[in-house]
Amino acid sequence: QVQLVESGGGLVQAGDSLRLSCVASGRTFSNYAMGWFRQAPWKEREFVATIRWIGGATYYADSVKGRFTISRNNAENTGYLQMNSLKPEDTAVYYCAAGPTRLSTSRANYNYWGQGTQVTVSS
Repeated sequence: QVQLVESGGGLVQAGDSLRLSCVASGRTFSNYAMGWFRQAPWKEREFVATIRWIGGATYYADSVKGRFTISRNNAENTGYLQMNSLKPEDTAVYYCAAGPTRLSTSRANYNYWGQGTQVTVSS
């Protein structure tokens, strides 16, 4: 079993930056890919970014490419999502997830989810 706890959300203005953290515990993370998803009010949860724990290969949604950076600290079992040049349309609850052994944009491939952290970007 894997437990994931996100932090770092908040209320910011357009153009600001935030860094989200996701601390994993419970079992080794080394075989998994970690992903970030987000869900805005009245919308489906959507893929944001993913990273392979070993090797560090990454993949991003087009909507965040060039603005967001996903990374991880293997020693601390922690993943990060650095969000720059935030826009009002980035407002959502952000979730980290783990599960697949390769990069995946599909929610169905992620077995473990955090509780989410709210990001609100004002214009």
